[in-house]
Amino acid sequence: MAQGPGRTIGQVAGVVGLAVAVTLFLSVAAVRHGFFDLQVYYGALTWWVHDDGEIYDWLRPMTQYGFTYPPFAALVMLPMAYLPWTAAIVVSVAATVVVTVVLFHWLIDPISRRAGWTRWYVLAVALCLAAAYEPMRETVNFGQVNMLLLFLVAVDMLRLLPAGNRWAGVAIGLATAIKLTPGIFIVYLLVTGRWRAAFTAIGAATAATVLAAALFPDASREFWTEALWNTGRVGELAFVSNQSLRGVVARLDPQQPSTLAWLVLVAATLALWVWRSRRAAAAGDEAAGLALTGAVMCLVSPVTWVHHLVWLLPALILLVDNAMAAPAAGRRRRVLLAAAAIGYVFLISRIVWAWEKDFTGVDGFLGSNTYVWISLALLAFLPLRPGTTAAGSPVEPSGVPQLREVDRGTPAGERHRIGRPLTVR
Repeated sequence: MAQGPGRTIGQVAGVVGLAVAVTLFLSVAAVRHGFFDLQVYYGALTWWVHDDGEIYDWLRPMTQYGFTYPPFAALVMLPMAYLPWTAAIVVSVAATVVVTVVLFHWLIDPISRRAGWTRWYVLAVALCLAAAYEPMRETVNFGQVNMLLLFLVAVDMLRLLPAGNRWAGVAIGLATAIKLTPGIFIVYLLVTGRWRAAFTAIGAATAATVLAAALFPDASREFWTEALWNTGRVGELAFVSNQSLRGVVARLDPQQPSTLAWLVLVAATLALWVWRSRRAAAAGDEAAGLALTGAVMCLVSPVTWVHHLVWLLPALILLVDNAMAAPAAGRRRRVLLAAAAIGYVFLISRIVWAWEKDFTGVDGFLGSNTYVWISLALLAFLPLRPGTTAAGSPVEPSGVPQLREVDRGTPAGERHRIGRPLTVR
């Protein structure tokens, strides 16, 4: 879409202004964690490689926190042990930024093209807004791996699976071997009947795990027999940062949280997810499958710290996607945009921390679990998009209709009648 220099200058000024506003917001709202989790990875790997210690025996001084990921994650992170601390920080931040840019491009670019928006401008605005998003800024400030795992899963869900690529499932398998929770995407593949991709994912996860066991037999034995089951290494379940169903139940009775109540809630949530996921798959909406499964993973995991909620980003983007696909003057667009805005505002606000010390009472129950309620709402009400529009236009992997290819010489008034759909490869 052509644009004049004045419009470009205005867009650049708008992005710069938004970036400045976000920077000022972060200077007030962002908590400095000193790359705490990255320090855990770095310390454990250094102890393991240079001091001949066992990686799962190392604890960060004055804390109960140690390396909690499977041995394959240690293999992937192994180069960190040979880097200076500052270089490790740079690599962590740069990797998060790069995969976020690519993921946002996949999800947002088709929306921009359909709506006729300037593509670089929309992506830049979205990235600025993402920087203010609490789970994202916590991921960066802790030095966490959340966005890297989300990117791996998205490679399969948004690029390979819709194209029927025979390698679909490999990235999900590798993400599962790095951290167990993305394994729910293998379950997604199974419940939606993607047998080949599911078994490919299982094979990739198994191969990566066996490779790590062959290279590091002692570490593998300790992880699978001891470290995996030591829940004290991950933190307090009732802590307000735990925005999972388990956290909700634990905050009701921190001394004796009901396991039965948690299991009942998990079963009901999984049933809802299976139903909605099967509908999304039947509609060919793989982006919704990614979003729904990311939301349910956050809900059913025993521990979902706030920084894990980057998995809700696809769902928030898809709310905007569905809104922009609705009639411009219609109620549906207004409702969906309002829902996306409300969810986003809550998720940048740090609202749950207002009840960090006391989460008793009705206000404590509602307020301290705010992010859980958002995850549940996204799981239950995220709109699904059919695989084709009413006019028969195919959709791109992100679930949005493709633009039509038009002859350059076709008069503008005729373009609505001429053109063939672009094919996704």
